[in-house]
Amino acid sequence: MSRLPWPDYFMHIVDLVRERSTCLRRHVGALAVRDNRILATGYNGVPQGLTHCLDTGCLRQQLGIPSGQRHEICRGLHAEQNVIIQAATNGISIQGADIYTTTYPCVLCCKMLINCKVRTIYYAEAYPDELSQSMFKEAGIPVIPIAIPGHQPSAEANTMNEEAAQPKSAPIT
Repeated sequence: MSRLPWPDYFMHIVDLVRERSTCLRRHVGALAVRDNRILATGYNGVPQGLTHCLDTGCLRQQLGIPSGQRHEICRGLHAEQNVIIQAATNGISIQGADIYTTTYPCVLCCKMLINCKVRTIYYAEAYPDELSQSMFKEAGIPVIPIAIPGHQPSAEANTMNEEAAQPKSAPIT
């Protein structure tokens, strides 16, 4: 029996992490990894101690706001934001880390990850954010699509993955 490759191992974990999400629209998980060691995990949901969207409902959904727009109206934090916060809260630098995420980072998370000086982003499902794509490219941060082993993304995610996929420019180690 062969061992599971590191990228597959981390994508399995990030798929499990997203199951903690309390978002009504999209469950997203993220990991920060350096030297094949997990530094922090995060999933999307409201700040600690606040009522979950599962209980309050989704304001963006109630207002008919499409995915990718008006992030400021959402009560929740994104999975990548929570990775950064968890690492910082515990005194862990994610500089030079690889980020594994179930969904391509939005422009808000993109800017934060660029400033954290992460090395590479691995994602399973695309997200329609052209500004994020161009900013990662300008920053020289490779963004690499990688499937979650045994997981079938939604039809919408498949379409977005085809449109957003960038060339694999960093080796997976």
